[in-house]
Amino acid sequence: MLSFRLATAVAMLVATTQPALAQAANPQGSGPIVAALAWLQGTLLGNVATAVAVMAVAAVGFMMLTGRMNWRFGATVIIGVFILFGAGAIVSGIQSAVAAG
Repeated sequence: MLSFRLATAVAMLVATTQPALAQAANPQGSGPIVAALAWLQGTLLGNVATAVAVMAVAAVGFMMLTGRMNWRFGATVIIGVFILFGAGAIVSGIQSAVAAG
């Protein structure tokens, strides 16, 4: 009975919440933070990171083929690289699905 009441209270809370109004693109004073995040994004998705990721996938693939690495762990590494570099496309796909629905 308690879980039903808790679920009802959470559902009512979610139904009555409103989106935050302070979601400006660049709030006042956020210039250095935005610049630091842009640098981090450029570093994580730049040419050096791409080259390192290609070498990592090649090394993991070679180790999986020669039997020196578990296939499940190797697949986890490769899927992680795809998620890292495909994050922008994944997020825009989710946003377009939410906007259409």
